[in-house]
Amino acid sequence: MSYKVLVLTKYGSLGGSSRYRFYQYLPYLKSQDFDLTVAPMLDNDYVADINSGKRNVGKVLSKYFQRLTRLLTDRDYDLLWIEKEILPYFPAWLEKLLTGNIPYVVDYDDAQFHRYDLFPPKIYRMFFSKKIDKVMANAKLVVAGNEYIAQRARQAGAKCIEIIPTVIDLNRYSLKSPATQGQLFNVGWIGSPPNSNCLQPLQPVFENLSAKHRCKVTVVGAGNIDLGKIDLTIKDWYEDSEVEDIKNFDAGIMPLRDTPWDRGKCGIKLIQYMACGLPVVGTPIGVNQDIIQHGVNGFQATSLDEWNDYLSKLANDPELCREMGVKGRAMVESSYCLQVTAPKMAQLLRSSIGGG
Repeated sequence: MSYKVLVLTKYGSLGGSSRYRFYQYLPYLKSQDFDLTVAPMLDNDYVADINSGKRNVGKVLSKYFQRLTRLLTDRDYDLLWIEKEILPYFPAWLEKLLTGNIPYVVDYDDAQFHRYDLFPPKIYRMFFSKKIDKVMANAKLVVAGNEYIAQRARQAGAKCIEIIPTVIDLNRYSLKSPATQGQLFNVGWIGSPPNSNCLQPLQPVFENLSAKHRCKVTVVGAGNIDLGKIDLTIKDWYEDSEVEDIKNFDAGIMPLRDTPWDRGKCGIKLIQYMACGLPVVGTPIGVNQDIIQHGVNGFQATSLDEWNDYLSKLANDPELCREMGVKGRAMVESSYCLQVTAPKMAQLLRSSIGGG
């Protein structure tokens, strides 16, 4: 039996959330008799424009029109699999009208509801603060990337909720080669320009490490960034090279701010680092508290002094880095990889179609 599913991602495959939460599942789902039609809201050209600081309002409006037209004219599907929402900044009742009698699964890898209830101008909060709650409540299933998102779904009255973390494909990741004696200790971060502002508060730490140890910092995907008088390498992000870039790190970091938005993040950076056998250091906020086993696969740092102490400790102890990296990789293999979550995702989609 073939299941016809319309996959409504927010971005093309260059968008991180869409790539990890949807696109990497497609080959497995197709092997399980899912007939998938993928229709991103915003394509790869848009993602490239945003990462380079460009915005094309006309292009965005045309994408809204395309999505609206598709849902009004193409309805021969057993299920809609939606990333976050169908039409951003449009009311929930319109989305309900567009889905009609087709059941839908909605997926969240971040606290999308805070884009409406915390951040926008007051006029948006007045009309849309409960939009995502209504989308969740009307869904056949809400797939949440972490407990913070799942808790919001429960409060919204969602019928069925499953937590599936954001994961990597083990086939793309291998362990880094052991560090060679005398090389600089490379502290690495990977992400996108909008998230790179979390690195700025660590500038004193980076400067101290550079002054007292043979250290450097590499950032991938951050765009132009100034982190003071340190040995800094800035690299553009490319899907084909991201794994090799990470394997050139000696430790991976994920600093966060204590905000509602950051509490909803899914920790994919940490999982990528650990998949390559790196020790990690991160702020114990949100899912980071679950992924980082303090003193086992990395360290949870709550202050600049702790950031400095833990990174210094790793810089001075290659064997500790190796031991933590091995344990981190084992954790990814057991809990945070596509090979574990893809069969579960397939079963959840089947159940949503069949009424289970």
